[in-house]
Amino acid sequence: MLVILVFDIKIDSAKYWRDCIDAIVNLVDEGAFHVQKDGISLKAMDPSGISMISFFIPGKAFSKFDVSSDIDVGLNIENLGKTMARARDDESLNMKASENKLSMIFTGKSSRKYRMPMIEVRKNADKEPNINFDATVEMNVDPFREIIKDASLLSSYISFKVSKGHFSIESRGDAGELEEEMEKEGDVVKKVSTSGSAEAVFNLEYLENMVKSCPSGTTLQLQLKTNEPLKLSYNIRDASFNYFLAPYISD
Repeated sequence: MLVILVFDIKIDSAKYWRDCIDAIVNLVDEGAFHVQKDGISLKAMDPSGISMISFFIPGKAFSKFDVSSDIDVGLNIENLGKTMARARDDESLNMKASENKLSMIFTGKSSRKYRMPMIEVRKNADKEPNINFDATVEMNVDPFREIIKDASLLSSYISFKVSKGHFSIESRGDAGELEEEMEKEGDVVKKVSTSGSAEAVFNLEYLENMVKSCPSGTTLQLQLKTNEPLKLSYNIRDASFNYFLAPYISD
């Protein structure tokens, strides 16, 4: 029987693709990867509908990228993450799509093949929110993670405040209060750009999940507008990750 391959893709480091999937599965449980000739993209909402991820990895990141036609590959990303967790550091990964299944072949000291069914995704995000942000902060992910941990001791939420040349955070709860102001262009904050002041409150658990798989030493970018969704961005080598999180607005 003739099997028609829609795409045949190889990445020399299975660990690299594992890292990309880890950064996605922390937020969403299913989604449709759009595979086209210039790369692979994904836009998906988390189950609660208050956060979104927009992911893209270019074809040049792969050692082989043969795509005969555009295709949406709907997958249970939680199951994909479990499969990718079995990737060894010295393995390559070959992915092929045919007959509504995704084949994943790991090759190293041995070769093993997984097949995953493609699924009909319940809900997929069509495009990123269109927001004219008033403030942009660039900072190292490591101190950002520490800020999230500090704030989590006191509350489930954190407030970001940006004004000309200044970036500060606040977290308040029954256990106490935290205030921290970071210097512009210091060891923590690399750059603050503003066209106006911005302030909003966000859920700490979602922020933690967004940066959980961000490599140590990476520069991340926060974009803010008062009481509008936050945009948090970073790269893992050639792959780009843009996260959006709706603000918490008290009654």
